[in-house]
Amino acid sequence: MEIRRALPQDIRELLHCLKMRSKYAVLLVFVISLIIIEKENNFISRVSDKLKQSPQALAEANSTEVSPAPAENGSLASLQELDAAFSQLRSHLYNITLQLAGDGDPGPRRHVLLMATTRTGSSFVGEFFNQQGSIFYLFEPLWHVEKTVTFLPGGASAVGSALVYRDVLKQLLLCDLYILENFISPAPEGHLTPFLFRRGSSHSLCEEPVCTPSTKKVFEKYYCKNRRCGPLNITLAAEACRRKQHVALKTVRIRQLEFLQPLVEDPRLDLRIIQLVRDPRAVLASRMVAFSGKYETWKKWASEGEAPLREEEVQRLRGNCESIRVSAELGLRRPGWLRGRYMLVRYEDVARAPLQKAREMYRFAGLPLTPQVEEWIGKNTQAPHDGSGVYSTCKNSSEQFDKWRFSMPFKLAQVVQDACAPAMRLFGYKLASSPAALANRSFSLLEEAQPAWVT
Repeated sequence: MEIRRALPQDIRELLHCLKMRSKYAVLLVFVISLIIIEKENNFISRVSDKLKQSPQALAEANSTEVSPAPAENGSLASLQELDAAFSQLRSHLYNITLQLAGDGDPGPRRHVLLMATTRTGSSFVGEFFNQQGSIFYLFEPLWHVEKTVTFLPGGASAVGSALVYRDVLKQLLLCDLYILENFISPAPEGHLTPFLFRRGSSHSLCEEPVCTPSTKKVFEKYYCKNRRCGPLNITLAAEACRRKQHVALKTVRIRQLEFLQPLVEDPRLDLRIIQLVRDPRAVLASRMVAFSGKYETWKKWASEGEAPLREEEVQRLRGNCESIRVSAELGLRRPGWLRGRYMLVRYEDVARAPLQKAREMYRFAGLPLTPQVEEWIGKNTQAPHDGSGVYSTCKNSSEQFDKWRFSMPFKLAQVVQDACAPAMRLFGYKLASSPAALANRSFSLLEEAQPAWVT
């Protein structure tokens, strides 16, 4: 009899316990729901005005069941049903937000750094981004830093120069163009300067409202090519940078990829790094033409064999190749901080298929390739002859990228191959074993590009 009397009491206690647990569970669910709603509040505040114009979408969101109806026995529905209801609410809000954000929203702001060395085709590839109207493009702004701050090669000075370049680069990507006033010579007055290096190579600096009326008796050392503009107003340029959806910058003065980690991890930036490389034999051949005075020793040795090459000249060549190789190997190792942020591109692949490589680079950067860019590539890669000048970006790219091999003395190619063999193997450049192999067009000096180069 005592057991019979105790049983109903146990049942009542069990039911009471379950009821209390249910209350706590419901309380927990509502706390979670409040957190979810709070998170969605940012989205709602952004699109509230648009929602007022979309009563149907708002009605759909409001009609979502936040809590299930009581069951016939008066108890709440299962926790699974309650969770499903909140999931449905989140789905509705997310879909509405995406739909409304798609109306005229150009997407997230991207920052692109084209990282190269001199005579690798970086001016030509940089035009792929300069031609895109929504991109604020700067051509070699770090030139001013190099000309103003003197660093000795090697050791602590090399590290110091890399840190200065990096910090200036960060400010430029954030549209703080005033940082350049510390390096432009003569110093700008009232934020005006006619001395910004190669201003005409950046469309964003030669269009309204940055292009102000020209001023008489003002010498423009670097001027816009297609229109007359007054001295560059750095304030207007900075404002134009902020108005553009994306920022791209090309430089040949940053070679140490590891120093860019703080920029990649900066939450204010969405940085994508494209490292452009070229066959070092072609680079040397091009530099001997573009910077003739600096390579007199090389030319005399190659043509006459009178004076032997100085060891420091060969060491400088080897050092350049090694710095490029080390940065590329770091990028291709895909460290966590760089994953999805690094792409290796060979100039030869761009020259052979410019439109295809442009699409790949834009896809990597998360940017839309516009018809204007495609049109420019078509016009400037099918020229019957090379454009005039060593800095020309107009050429028949598929025919010109390896013409160096038919004029370079084989012993000069051998020096480059000995000094740069590790880098050449990494990038897929074949070594020529004889003068005949070097000058034989049927013998390709280029291996196929590796898909892994896009990380």
